[in-house]
Amino acid sequence: MISSKQVPQLRAIASHERSTTLKARESWHIFGIISEFVEATERLAEIRPAVSIFGSARVNAGHRWYELTVELARRLSDAGFAVISGGGPGIMEAANRGAFAGKSVSVGLNIQLPHEQVSNRYQDISLTFRHFFARKVAFAKYATGFVAVPGGFGTLDELAEVLTLVQTGMGRRIPIILVDSKFWKGLIDWFRDQVEGNALISPGDLDLIQIVDDPAEVVEAIFDFYQTRGFVPTEHEGERLLYL
Repeated sequence: MISSKQVPQLRAIASHERSTTLKARESWHIFGIISEFVEATERLAEIRPAVSIFGSARVNAGHRWYELTVELARRLSDAGFAVISGGGPGIMEAANRGAFAGKSVSVGLNIQLPHEQVSNRYQDISLTFRHFFARKVAFAKYATGFVAVPGGFGTLDELAEVLTLVQTGMGRRIPIILVDSKFWKGLIDWFRDQVEGNALISPGDLDLIQIVDDPAEVVEAIFDFYQTRGFVPTEHEGERLLYL
């Protein structure tokens, strides 16, 4: 069936000069987006294996979650994993700080925000994004593992993103680990009771998540996951990652 709706063109709702300016601005904006993807590819393509760590920007040094993350990132770095964080304060700083002190690369994927985002100084590789979606692709595409320390909406957003990519098969299967069982218990119970209980996800989807409390056990869990598979994506997985 062919729609009879008349879709207005930009020039029908704005002056010719205004519509031309808007189109030109949007077109040039695309080149800025492309440049972020290109820079991320050039600087991150060789850092594998890498683990992305997420958590609150509002946790300061001395807090148990901050110090736990420093230890975790240091262990991952010494074990040969590059560590990727959002490059800002709080848990992001703790992740970069631990990795910076270790043997492997500390990566910060910074974002320009009106507040809460000031780059930390513990970054061997530092990229700055203006577009959230380009940054999120970099987090997912180059990660061999995902670790979520307690955090707020941003952490939940990244957790939902990686779960969706793995669940749908658009991203490769990687270990997804939540640190601090007491913090995450309520969310996991809700997933099980409401989301899985109402058949909104498939049986077994929650098996994508591991909950671990000890930093040493996180590293061990990642190595256990890769005992029967390589850190480098297979050719098939690499093809899928092109469509993130």
